[in-house]
Amino acid sequence: MGQIDEIKEQIGWLKVVFGLLSAIIMGLIGWLAKNYNTANDWFVYLALTIVVISTIGIVYVNKTAYRKIKELKDL
Repeated sequence: MGQIDEIKEQIGWLKVVFGLLSAIIMGLIGWLAKNYNTANDWFVYLALTIVVISTIGIVYVNKTAYRKIKELKDL
């Protein structure tokens, strides 16, 4: 497999990870909006922590994908 194909595959996997992290965030925000008043405080803090960690993950995946796209452009 050529280097261009390898970078394209890496970008493809980054798109999958980006989508999964986005779905996790949207699902947790929806759950928090619906159950904030009735949920156990521990679950609320856990959900907020996972949202923050997932957001950091999205930023990292986004930067990595842009770096790979630039690397692909430079080939």
